Amino acid sequence: MQAILDRIAWFARKRPRHTALADGDISLNYRELKQEIERIGATLQLKRIGLLLANGCPWAILDLAAHHRGCACIPMPSFFSDGQLQHLIADAGLELIISDQPSRVLNLVQALMETEITVAGKTLACIVTAQTEGHALPPSTTRITYTSGTTGQPRGVCLTGTAMERVTASLGAAVGASGQDKALTLLPLSTLLANIAGIYTPLFSGSTAYVPDLSDCGIHGSTGVHADQLIATLNHYQPTVTVLVPHLLKLLVEAATQGLRMPSSLRFIAVGGAPVSPLLLERARALGLPVYEGYGLSEAASVVSMNVPGQDCIGSVGHPLHHTRVRIASDGEIVVGGNLFSGYLGEPFRSLDEWATGDIGFLDSDGHLHITGRKKTAFATAHGRNLAPEWIESELTGTSAIAQAALFGEGRSWNIAVVVPCDAAAGARIAPDIEALNHNLPDYAQVTDWIVADEPFCSRNGLANGVGVLNRQAIAARYSRQIESLYKAT
Repeated sequence: MQAILDRIAWFARKRPRHTALADGDISLNYRELKQEIERIGATLQLKRIGLLLANGCPWAILDLAAHHRGCACIPMPSFFSDGQLQHLIADAGLELIISDQPSRVLNLVQALMETEITVAGKTLACIVTAQTEGHALPPSTTRITYTSGTTGQPRGVCLTGTAMERVTASLGAAVGASGQDKALTLLPLSTLLANIAGIYTPLFSGSTAYVPDLSDCGIHGSTGVHADQLIATLNHYQPTVTVLVPHLLKLLVEAATQGLRMPSSLRFIAVGGAPVSPLLLERARALGLPVYEGYGLSEAASVVSMNVPGQDCIGSVGHPLHHTRVRIASDGEIVVGGNLFSGYLGEPFRSLDEWATGDIGFLDSDGHLHITGRKKTAFATAHGRNLAPEWIESELTGTSAIAQAALFGEGRSWNIAVVVPCDAAAGARIAPDIEALNHNLPDYAQVTDWIVADEPFCSRNGLANGVGVLNRQAIAARYSRQIESLYKAT
């Protein structure tokens, strides 16, 4: 991470008063940011540091200070269950946890000592744990990012600072990042994409990174979003760039359709983390939202490919970025190479040249990468047709009525969807929206019947992870009686 720290130091000399980092409470220019990174870094004595706190300037400063000090920084997603966090703490061998949620931390670990630290004007708890030494780290590991998954315990993806810097530089070049940009983070900073796109890329390019507490933006948990508050946040900060997951994009599209004003400052909205309906992207573009779909994974240090102005193909996830390479295996699996992780924590170290992603897709004649599904989730219908449920789910969530959807039909003659309506008034629109959608789908992919879910799919109820990836097994188990009843009725 030395290159990013060096860039911050360079801007501290050349543009010392330019705003580098801000949230709803504090703003730091580049000179102040450099000084705070060095001040906090000098206080860090332990080598494996966990961060469990809300988005804000303190999160970003602590992360950068840990890199400055040569520590391994381990984000602790607040959307993890207590059991997942306990696993993370033990697996990573966390020696120190810095948090704005000390009572939660103290319920998870045995503390040897508890002190306080003030970062960017905010007082945080510093909890030294009684944790035994964790697994040995691969050489040069500076970040362990835990993939939440949907089954089993999270796995620690070990990354070097060099790998993250390559993505940072490549992403900045692809989107035309400049010192005039204002980047607004609307994803948890405990996720790797939010680090790369929300902190590192803006600071590497000398622009401003806005990292407000998500609750101040109207975002609560994985699916709780107040549209009015979110749009007010966008209009307040007037960002030029931001990153959204499909759920947030859909909310903005529906709000804009109803006439709510979006900031005219936006020049680039990246969307990813899950499949995005081409229909939703087209609706966003028609409303003047400059949305571009991308693709990445933690094992490749985040972003792999991205659509950008002038090289855009709706329905694809764009061209692979310059720092990486992509090929398609004989069975259709996407294989990524060139900038990979050092292995999962607790497993043998390995120098990886390629990584089989588990995603299936193809490269078109213009070099755009298309994702068609996951190897593990694709199923065959009773008629022998292979179907990737993500395709149909993204089409369903591209309609005006449906916020989330899970498709089932393995070994069956027809498909059933469990759907979450966009709002209380959307129920009446589900039937006509699905009927219209079916007209454009092949017969084996059509949605014949559906069940209205009794609550959104989220990490709290175990039906999705923190960034909205579905836990299909849990959804199938929860609605199994209703699904079987519909199949038996025919």
